[in-house]
Amino acid sequence: MPLSPYRVLDLTQSNGVLCAQILGDLGADVIQIEPPGGAAGRKLGPFANGHANAPEHSLFWRAYSRGKRSLELDIVTSKELYLQLVAHADFLIEAEPPGSLAAKGLDYDSLAAINPGLIMVSLTPYGCSGPKALWAASDITLAAASGPMSLTGDEDRPPLRVSVPQVWHHAALDGATAALIALHERHQSGHGQHIDISAQQAMTFATQGYILSTAVNDLTAQRIAGGVKAGDLRLRLTYPAKDGHVSITHLFGATLGPPTARLMEYVFEEGFCDIETRDKDWIEYGLLLSTGEEPLSEFERVKECIANCTASKSKAELLEAAMARRLLLAPMSTVKDVIESDQFSARNYFIKPLGESEASESIYPGPFAKFSKSPLNSTSRPPTIGEHNADILEELKNLEAAGVPKECSAPDKPLAGVKILDFMWALAGPGATRILADWGATVIRIESSTKLCVTRTLRPFMDQDESTEKSAIFHSTNAGKRMLTLDLTTEAGLSVARDLVQWADVVTESFSPRAMKSFGLDYPSLTKIKPEIIMLSTCLFGQTGPLSNFAGYGNLAAAITGFYAITGWPDREPAGPFGAYTDYIAPRYNAIAILAALDHKRRTGEGQHIDLAQAEAALHFTAPALLDFVVNKKIQTGNGNRDLNFAPHNAYKVKGEDQYITIACETERHWSSLCDLIPGLDRLLTANQRLERQDELDDKIAKYVREQNGRQLEANLQENSIPSALLQNSPELINDPQLLHRGHFIELPHHEGGQTVIEGSRIQMSRSNPYVDQSAPTFNRDMMFVLEEVLRYDNEKIGELLISGALE
Repeated sequence: MPLSPYRVLDLTQSNGVLCAQILGDLGADVIQIEPPGGAAGRKLGPFANGHANAPEHSLFWRAYSRGKRSLELDIVTSKELYLQLVAHADFLIEAEPPGSLAAKGLDYDSLAAINPGLIMVSLTPYGCSGPKALWAASDITLAAASGPMSLTGDEDRPPLRVSVPQVWHHAALDGATAALIALHERHQSGHGQHIDISAQQAMTFATQGYILSTAVNDLTAQRIAGGVKAGDLRLRLTYPAKDGHVSITHLFGATLGPPTARLMEYVFEEGFCDIETRDKDWIEYGLLLSTGEEPLSEFERVKECIANCTASKSKAELLEAAMARRLLLAPMSTVKDVIESDQFSARNYFIKPLGESEASESIYPGPFAKFSKSPLNSTSRPPTIGEHNADILEELKNLEAAGVPKECSAPDKPLAGVKILDFMWALAGPGATRILADWGATVIRIESSTKLCVTRTLRPFMDQDESTEKSAIFHSTNAGKRMLTLDLTTEAGLSVARDLVQWADVVTESFSPRAMKSFGLDYPSLTKIKPEIIMLSTCLFGQTGPLSNFAGYGNLAAAITGFYAITGWPDREPAGPFGAYTDYIAPRYNAIAILAALDHKRRTGEGQHIDLAQAEAALHFTAPALLDFVVNKKIQTGNGNRDLNFAPHNAYKVKGEDQYITIACETERHWSSLCDLIPGLDRLLTANQRLERQDELDDKIAKYVREQNGRQLEANLQENSIPSALLQNSPELINDPQLLHRGHFIELPHHEGGQTVIEGSRIQMSRSNPYVDQSAPTFNRDMMFVLEEVLRYDNEKIGELLISGALE
C-alpha cells in the first residue's frame, strides 16, 4: 500500500479521529494511544445492541478505530516510554487543547529534539494561536462559526447542522493532506515540521465560496431548505417523489442551462408543463429573472411544474429517467438505501475488517480510492483497549530511533518540481489542485472557452458582474494555476495535450468514464506516452458500476449517499446540507490520493491509476450512522440540532434579525457553568436526564437568550468555557478576528482590472509557507507561457495551432 513504510502515533480521542485512519487506510502502521480506561470516543454513541456507554461497543469508535492498533498508555506517567515511541514515529496526530502538551513538556519543539524528522499534526477548534485559540467548541458551534450552518435549514426555523457530526472530519482531511505535503518536503530537507489545523477554517470549505460574497460586493446568500436564497431569488434543489424526495440541479447559464432544458423536456413529455414553459431560454434565464423580464412568480410556477412531475414518480423511476436523459437529478437515499445500493455492491465497496470479534462481523465503509499498483486492502478490526500493548512494546526493543537528518537546504515550496496536468472542472477536482498549487506544484489547467467550467457561472461574483471571468469561487478554486484552452475534439488539440502528458508527473480528470477514453486520453493511452505517469480519475461514483456514467455535482452525490436524509427536522422534508456538499469533501481526498501515489512512485518508480469515487470517499463522514443500521437496524434521520450524546445542544434565537447562538454542553462542567449563567436550570440533572428532558431545557434557554445581545452572551459563555458561537454568514466571517489572524482572505489583482478576494490555505506549517502568486487564470492569459516556456514550441508551431483553432 502507498504508505506502508511509515508509522503514525494517534493521540486523538474523538475529535479528528479520521485523520490517522486515512493514513492507516493508505498502509501506515497507526498506533492509537489511549489513556488508561480507553479514549473518550469510546463513550460516544450510537452503541451496538443496546450496550449504552460500554467502551467496546461504541459504533462511533469502531467506525474510526478500524485499522489501528491500541496502546493503553498514560503519556505523562510513562513519559520515557512515550518518548521512545516518538523517536520511531513518522507522524504524530493530536487534538489536545492548545498549550496543554507544552505544559507537559511534550510540545513539538521538545519532540523534534528527539526526532527531527517528526511530522506533528495539531487539530484544534480555531488553531494553535489567535484571539479564539482557547475558545471552547463543539461540532455545532464550529458549524455556526464557520458559515455553512447559516446556509442550511428552513428560513422560518433556526439554522441546522448535519445530524451526524461533520466538522472534525473536515479538519481531519486537512490534517492528512498537510501531513503528506510535509512528508514530501521531508524527503528533500530531512526535517519534519509542526502542522496547525483549525477546524473552523477547515469547515469554511463547505460554504461553496459564499463566504466571499461580502468581500467581492455580491449578495449575501440566505438559507432555504433544500436550496439557497440570494436577494428575492429562491433556488430550489429538493423535490418530492412518490416514495421520498429527489435533489435536482435546476439552474441556468451556459453550463447548467442545457441540463435544465432536458429536464423541462421530460416534464413536458410527462404532461406537467406546456410548450412555452418547456422552451424558455434556460441559458439566459438567470439574466431574464435579474432584469425582471421574467417575473419571479413565473419561476415559482415553473418549479411547481417540476414538483408535480416528480411527485408522480418513484425515486427509482426518476433515477432511471435521469440516467437515460442525462438529467441532474438524484434520489435522496436513507442509510438503509446506501447499505443496500447496487452501485456500492458492484464495486465491492463495503468491507469486513480482518480479525475475529463481534466488531469484525459488521461491514464498514471501504477504501476511499482504488489504486491500480498499490491497492488499499482490508484493514484490521477495531481493537480493544490496550490490545496491542505487548506487541508494540516488544517491537520497540528492535527498532532503531530516527537519526539526525543530514544538513540540506529546505525547498522554498514543499511541492516544488511536481508537475500536474489538470483536466478537472467544477469544484471537487480543481479544489484539490488548488491545494497542491498553494504548496508549490506547477498546475496547468486545460479548459474550454465554449464548454464553460460550471464554477465560472456560480455566485458570488465581483460586483455582481455575472460574466465568465468574475466568479469569486472560480478565482478561489483556481488561483495559482496556469491555464490553456484546448479543443480536444481536434487532432491538433490532442497533440498539445499529449505533449503536456509527457511534461507532467500527474494527470487529473473529473469526467464520467467514457469522456477521456473518447479523446484517447485514458490511462492505458497515457502510459504509452509516459509509462510512469500518475493519473487520478475522480467522478461521483467511480469508473465502474451501474452508476459510473451518472454525471452531476456534489448535491446529487450528497442525496444518494444519505446526507440529505440526516439533515433536517423530524416533521419536515429533508433540508439537506448546503449546496454541493460532497464537493467540499472530495478535494482533500483527491489531494491525499495524489500525494500518496507520488510517495509510492518516489520509492518504486511506478506510476498508477487512481479511481476515486466522490460518493465512496464521502461515506466515511457518516460511518457511525451506517454502522447503526448494519448493527442495530436503526435508520438515522434529521434530528434538528440535537445530538445523540449531549444536551442541551441547539441554536437559540438572540436579539436581531436572524441572529442565533449555538450552545452545547458536552461535560458536567459545561452544564454546571451554564446553570450558573441561566436561571431556572437544574444543575443536578445527569447527562441522561438532560437528554430525556431536552424540550424543557431548550424552552428555558430560549426564553432567557432571546432578549440577549448575541456578542455579549457569546463572550459570557466563553468566559465560562462553555462551547458556544454566534451564527456567522459572509458579513461576519470576513471580519472574524480568528480567520483574519490566520490569513484566510487574500486580495489579488484581477487580470481584467479591479481586485478579487480568494480564500487562503487552510493549512499552516512551522517551516513551510503556502504561496499564491497570481489571481485565477483568465482565458488566453497563460497561452504563450505554456506553449513557449513549458512546451518549447517555436513561433511556426504556435502559428499553426492558432490557425487550426485548436487553442479556441
